[in-house]
Amino acid sequence: MFDDLRDLYQEVILDHGRKPRNFRRLEDANRYARGDNPMCGDRMELWVKLDDGGRIADTGFQGRGCAISMASASLMTETVRGKTAAEAHELGEKFRALAMTGTCPECEASLADDMERLQVLGGVSEYPSRVKCATLAWHTLNNALDNKQEAASSE
Repeated sequence: MFDDLRDLYQEVILDHGRKPRNFRRLEDANRYARGDNPMCGDRMELWVKLDDGGRIADTGFQGRGCAISMASASLMTETVRGKTAAEAHELGEKFRALAMTGTCPECEASLADDMERLQVLGGVSEYPSRVKCATLAWHTLNNALDNKQEAASSE
């Protein structure tokens, strides 16, 4: 059973890595940041459009990197749509915990569905050098939402 689940997770990562969702420049974005992971060469640009109510209406990214980095950005852009900046920041913190430990014991019920979707990247916790790959998109999102232009993966 465990091997089947791991295989499924790997397939999801490979699918998002090969065919990332929202891999595009977002022309009407009102937030932008660049992210860089100098240890492995992952780089990305992220565009975010906040609506008048402060919710994430749309996201897009472009860049290059490993399958984990691209899959994480792809899943992130899908997961944060409709969230406020504060909700996206909170989700990013929970994802960071997931990437570092493989679990998220502090995830509230309100985040359960999102974290279940992101669980496919929980396996990076077994490879500490890959945590930066998985979290780069989230660091970049935080900077875009905070109107900072540059992000570097620091975990």
